[in-house]
Amino acid sequence: MTGRIHRFDALDNFRDYGDYATVAGRHIAPGRLFRSGHQARASEADLERLGALGIATVVDLRRPSERRDQPSKRPVGFAGAVIESAHDDGGEAPHMTFLRTADLTPESGRRFMTDTYRRLAFEPSHLDLFARYFHALGETDGPVLIHCAAGKDRTGLLAALTHHLLGVHHDDMVADYLLTNTAVDLEGRAPGIARQLEAMTGRAASHDAVVAFLGVEPVYLDTALAEIAALHGSTDAYLAQALGVDADLRDRIGARLAA
Repeated sequence: MTGRIHRFDALDNFRDYGDYATVAGRHIAPGRLFRSGHQARASEADLERLGALGIATVVDLRRPSERRDQPSKRPVGFAGAVIESAHDDGGEAPHMTFLRTADLTPESGRRFMTDTYRRLAFEPSHLDLFARYFHALGETDGPVLIHCAAGKDRTGLLAALTHHLLGVHHDDMVADYLLTNTAVDLEGRAPGIARQLEAMTGRAASHDAVVAFLGVEPVYLDTALAEIAALHGSTDAYLAQALGVDADLRDRIGARLAA
């Protein structure tokens, strides 16, 4: 699994989420599906490496306010399509509000993340972006990069939905989701993040609390999928009813991404 991680200077959590076998006997091609955190801090070397991947479509799952605060950098000559949301609530991103105002403990971090995942699949901006992403998968042949801020929650859910659609085994889906915890070196980065949070809020955050907030746990993804099933009956029904992914589009996506 760690071979999926691409190491950059300042581009976090960059991974290939293709190259899986499916229950239908197909194999998803490697080098076609990428996921990451934002690219605002990318170095020139990072951008050169990114350009070499030939990304044809970038799906930016962040809010307009997040994009304004941390604008993306692009490789020289980048001519791919960029899919992003115009849904701007004019407010601060919820995770930033939480970090700024809440007492950060392992329990509060997990509670915030679980509550967040209950809503992720149904927010208007996500419905729009997820639908446009799946249609892009069915219409373009080049590599696709999906990302949000940290590349773990919004991105993690969309990658999991993609795996479900393509018939990736559930165990592989969850393992890919959890690879964030390795890709971002939670234990190593937590002390520095804790210092940043204390400088921002004036309140100390424990090591365990920072790790709990920065990482992912199976219960988060399970919560999102359970909410999808509760509202739509199944993940397949959600893909069809909420995102417009009909049988024809599913077949086109599967054929385009097959190795």
